[in-house]
Amino acid sequence: MKNLGIKISIFLNYFVFAILLNSVGIVIERSIKIYEVTESQASVLEAFKDLPIAIVSFIVASFLPRFGYKKAMLTGLAIVFVGCLYMIFGNSFFHTKVLFLSIGVSFALIKLSVYSLIGILTSSKKEHASFMSSVEGFFMVGIALAYFLFPAFYNDEQNINSWLNVYYVLSALILLSFVFLLFSKLEYTVEAAGTNLKEDIMASAKLIIVPLVLVFIISAFLFVMIEQGIMTWLPTFNKKIFNFSSVLSVQMASILALTLAAGRFIAGALTKYLNWVVLVIACVVISGGILIYILPQLKVDGNAVATIQSLSDVPALGFILPLIGLFIAPIYPLLNSSVLSSLPKKLHSPMSGLIIIFSALGGTIGSRIVGELFESVGGANAFYFLLIPMGLLIVFVILIDRMSKSKA
Repeated sequence: MKNLGIKISIFLNYFVFAILLNSVGIVIERSIKIYEVTESQASVLEAFKDLPIAIVSFIVASFLPRFGYKKAMLTGLAIVFVGCLYMIFGNSFFHTKVLFLSIGVSFALIKLSVYSLIGILTSSKKEHASFMSSVEGFFMVGIALAYFLFPAFYNDEQNINSWLNVYYVLSALILLSFVFLLFSKLEYTVEAAGTNLKEDIMASAKLIIVPLVLVFIISAFLFVMIEQGIMTWLPTFNKKIFNFSSVLSVQMASILALTLAAGRFIAGALTKYLNWVVLVIACVVISGGILIYILPQLKVDGNAVATIQSLSDVPALGFILPLIGLFIAPIYPLLNSSVLSSLPKKLHSPMSGLIIIFSALGGTIGSRIVGELFESVGGANAFYFLLIPMGLLIVFVILIDRMSKSKA
């Protein structure tokens, strides 16, 4: 099969970065416990991850096709490899910031390359949507593994710093990804937005004023605000509200990642039979309904009950909340696939840059707001905020549908 090696490499790279990126919620919990920072102070880690993604995407998206997607991914892997080793020997809250800075810079290069390559490696809108959903689904499998991988190294009673040993394993995975990618062959013709760097940048800048594109990127911004607001703070939510142990808090959060993975794989099949707009709106409504049903029942002081150590002692609501991932899962890949497959391949890299920038900003703002609310009004009330971007997302998806039909 043509380009089989690079396709496997895409899945492998995304898998590794899934673990790294979404360990932010785990590291926030560790930072609060070990480095004794507050919730609002710990929430800046999301910004150290997401802002570099936005900045690097803005700078390199227009000329990445000229630099080469394979070179960009290799560069990203090399940077994050150094970042992981730096965290092991640094072991302070400052070093967690540096770690997520390296992860953000690297992931910008990886995601820009992957989103652009999907357009090159597929030949139809349906194939594009299917491959995009599969890649994003595999990303969620990596997230789920993170929730088991990190706690496996916890040994707070004997050595509170033992959790750092996980970064030796991650460094090995990064090195494996680097070697596999290095020897993978990629066959494609470079399609840049313009004939030179200046024209590349101008073509990228002009995309932002296209009404349909603008509505799409705002929608991506709103979705990531919802997803990261839940995903980043769920381990801390589990610990504060349900009074789970540190290990159980992280492991229970893995249910969210598993449902996100399942939802994206299912979405790849459902898009063959259902209109993507109907599917997205239905998912948002159900997700909001889950929050409205669960949150009023969680206004309790988790410290009033004994710490829950065992899975068998977890209350039913502890299992229900993460199921929201099954319904928010299809939204992001369907939004991205719809806009990318509608554009010429030479604009996929700059369009990916815009998607990544606004996704990163959405993740940072969503996580920051939830973190501030966590500290001021409590975790149960903080998650009510997410109903606002959910409502706005429905409005923008309807706008996308109408604008797409009028354009056609």
